[in-house]
Amino acid sequence: MSLKPILSALLRNKAGAVLISLQIALTLAIICNALFIIQQRLSYIDRPSGLQESALFTFANLWVGPRDGMNIPDRIARDLQTIRSTPGVIDAVRSNSYPLRGGGWSTGLQTQQGPDQQRVMSTQYMVDDHALATYGLHLVAGRNFTAGEIENLDMQGNPAPKVVIVTQSVADALYPDGDALGKPLYVSDSVPPSTIIGIVERMQTPWVGFSWADTFYNNSTLVPFQMMAPFGHIIVRAEPGRREAVMKDVEQRLLASDRMRVILAMRSFDEVRANAYRSDRGMAILMSVICGVLLLVTAAGIVGLANFWVGQRHRQIGIRRALGARRRDILRYFQIENLMISLVGVVIGIAAAILLNLWLVTHYEMARLSLLYILVAAVLVLALGQLAVLQPARRASRVPPMVATREA
Repeated sequence: MSLKPILSALLRNKAGAVLISLQIALTLAIICNALFIIQQRLSYIDRPSGLQESALFTFANLWVGPRDGMNIPDRIARDLQTIRSTPGVIDAVRSNSYPLRGGGWSTGLQTQQGPDQQRVMSTQYMVDDHALATYGLHLVAGRNFTAGEIENLDMQGNPAPKVVIVTQSVADALYPDGDALGKPLYVSDSVPPSTIIGIVERMQTPWVGFSWADTFYNNSTLVPFQMMAPFGHIIVRAEPGRREAVMKDVEQRLLASDRMRVILAMRSFDEVRANAYRSDRGMAILMSVICGVLLLVTAAGIVGLANFWVGQRHRQIGIRRALGARRRDILRYFQIENLMISLVGVVIGIAAAILLNLWLVTHYEMARLSLLYILVAAVLVLALGQLAVLQPARRASRVPPMVATREA
């Protein structure tokens, strides 16, 4: 089929073609970046924490009353023993924080002392020798803490651990040659070095949604301390399928053992993850809705214009049918016409998508748009255009040849 008649017809009806092309361009520009944002949010949500999340739950424990005579070390030991002896509990640990919580301690690690030394940012989790079993961490090298290595740390104390366990990402950043085990690291210029005695595969930091923390989201350091504070976070690992029952049992046992306490925010780790990534999930849903609405509006615009042109060209279609044009020729005519309009819109839309992404990169620190998303969005918009014009084109192809004589 010759494109010249189609192009001539479009030039006689420029306004409608231009409007649809611009609508397609706008839709493509937004959808390219929206799909990119959706993919980023989903991959962000799917980050592995390194924990056996399906078996974990957590809560905060606060002892109330006068601090004098509270005997925090004994209370910590008694509580942990109560929890660990609860039927259905595999293990439990007390810590200053935990992955995805939203708050915790961070520090810069270095292999040599000195203010000019390069520092590797990491979170610090204060734990005992039950942390690896509780979290279900995969120890890839070295060993766990021993009970004799666990020290009590006053709230105002400066943590100076003799030994530490780090994640693989910390080990690789500090010692790129892969020989971190047994090597020193400094958590501060004012304290002696710590020795790396173990390396775990992965353990996520507490912070989610903060750009400053995204650069080291897998950098975690386990230090063998128990914080001597009336407030602490307890993480419990339950046997498979028993988590909900164990949560209730643990709470009842702790309250029965000591009424001078408040148990806060007891929740499964599924809830912890859902809460941590709520805004990212909401962003992905919002972008999906925007994409859906834009595609529907664009499809409606194409259908409306095609129907208008079918009605406007009723007699011309009848003449073509009388001259021997088949139904599939009429169908193909409208599809090619729509494809030409869509291609113009796609070319403009690709340029607009790149410019929009550059603006987002400059103002919101987004990553650069991948060519894959431009290609996917272009194919999606073109396919949508062909589907949208199908019904009006089929209606045009059913115009009988006698229309040409009846309307003469």
